[in-house]
Amino acid sequence: MSLHRRHLLAAGAAALAAAGPARPAVAQNTRAATLRMVPQANLSVLDPVFTTATVTGNHGFCVFDTLYGVDAEFRPRPQMAEGHEVSADGLTWRIRLREGLRFHDNTPVRAADCIASLRRWCAREPFGQLLARAVAEWQAADDRTLLIRLHRPFPLLLDALAKPDASVPFIMPERLAQTDPSRGVTEMVGSGPYRFVAAEFNSGSRVVYERFDGYVPRQEPPAWTSGGKVAHFRRIEWHILPDPATAAAALQAGEVDWWERPHPDLQPLLARSRDIRREVSDPTGRMAVLRMNNLQPPFDDVRIRRAVRLSVAQEDYMRASRGDDRSDWAVGRSLWPRHTPYFEDLGEAMMPGDLDRARAALREAGYAGQRVVVINPTDFPDIGPLGHVTADRLKRIGMNVELAESDWGTVVQRRANREPVERGGWSILHTTGGATAWANPATSFLVRGQGAQGWFGWWGSSRAEELAEAWLNAPDEGRQRALASELGRLALDEAAFVPLGQFVIRTAFRRDITGILAGSSPYPWNVRRS
Repeated sequence: MSLHRRHLLAAGAAALAAAGPARPAVAQNTRAATLRMVPQANLSVLDPVFTTATVTGNHGFCVFDTLYGVDAEFRPRPQMAEGHEVSADGLTWRIRLREGLRFHDNTPVRAADCIASLRRWCAREPFGQLLARAVAEWQAADDRTLLIRLHRPFPLLLDALAKPDASVPFIMPERLAQTDPSRGVTEMVGSGPYRFVAAEFNSGSRVVYERFDGYVPRQEPPAWTSGGKVAHFRRIEWHILPDPATAAAALQAGEVDWWERPHPDLQPLLARSRDIRREVSDPTGRMAVLRMNNLQPPFDDVRIRRAVRLSVAQEDYMRASRGDDRSDWAVGRSLWPRHTPYFEDLGEAMMPGDLDRARAALREAGYAGQRVVVINPTDFPDIGPLGHVTADRLKRIGMNVELAESDWGTVVQRRANREPVERGGWSILHTTGGATAWANPATSFLVRGQGAQGWFGWWGSSRAEELAEAWLNAPDEGRQRALASELGRLALDEAAFVPLGQFVIRTAFRRDITGILAGSSPYPWNVRRS
């Protein structure tokens, strides 16, 4: 983003703040009981198992609950589960549900609901697919008891059931969980602290949740996705404000209480306000990545994917999307994020950011001028600038690039299209993800070679899958580290994804809002107005 554009954003926000947006006529007590948030992006897909979109995962944590959650140290803790027992040989797990769990339609949560939900999740999610290969039988011993019988020990079973961030193993009623995994569920019935108000949902404008009075929180203190999820607000409203200046003005004027991801160029403006607090939402940060469609030309050719990788200069991407303040971002030529156990920078030989080398590699690969369609959001400041940098750099190495811009919801839907670009398909997309979610071979789809069963872009590598399985069953930490290193090098060499840098997000909220959990996503439990 140009300096001129940054000045316009700041000036626009200041002017809007001075004028103040129109205040809806609502009773004071209703306003006090309502938390108004500006989410990171529009909620276009409701099913949090069907998509990995982080905004849908955040929506899922309002509506649904999980058998296990994770605390601030990433340790699995019982959530809907009362507890579990494991046989001496590690092959039989007995999980007991807490008493009195109910769905929002007032039906009881049963073991059968949990089993159907886990089966569907395992069909879509890389970690779940690893688990499913080890499961011999899912069984409901009674309405409150799940039995999971394994072919072989699966040491990370609880970690799988507690997976946070995106594509989470949420529990839904059996009738909904029986939906074909290739189709999204549209009826939102969970057992979480808030219920989805379908009548007030307007994609691109507003999402509404109301407190579920039948939810019984755990008694432990809340920690990330685990513990006591106490819903202090009766109503949660997400207001979709894609223009950053408008969002900044609304926060300054008190029209909204919380802006999940303020634009980096507006952070100095928000920092000057005495009524606003800013905090780093996750100290480990998020990583930005580029994904190429491996099913269609030209990126079905690994040599052309490698040429693109050679062209990437991470500093350009980070400055475009995060600004010039290096304290908020860093580079790292690895598909293992910084601050996670397996990070190792693979150096300039792998990612030199050299347009001349990339141009020569593209010629040697025999690139034939195929159209390269970069699908890119106009309403997602964390991601939109990444597409602009890619389009520019690929044009400079001689590729026939089309920048296809739309809202984020359209990008999320179009990325599922496996057809050629002539029939609505795509060539390149960009996304971001939490570093902790991409920290190992079980949880990270960045290094998994599942082909047609994998993440959008569909990189296939039997060797990558062998390494992931070997890592899971490795006898010690040293062997795990060696396998993760080999897997990370393989995935980056074949440009399964291309890392673009890592950054932290400073969320912003009104000073009278308290209880936001340090290091967590924008979950509304424990949050109150002082």
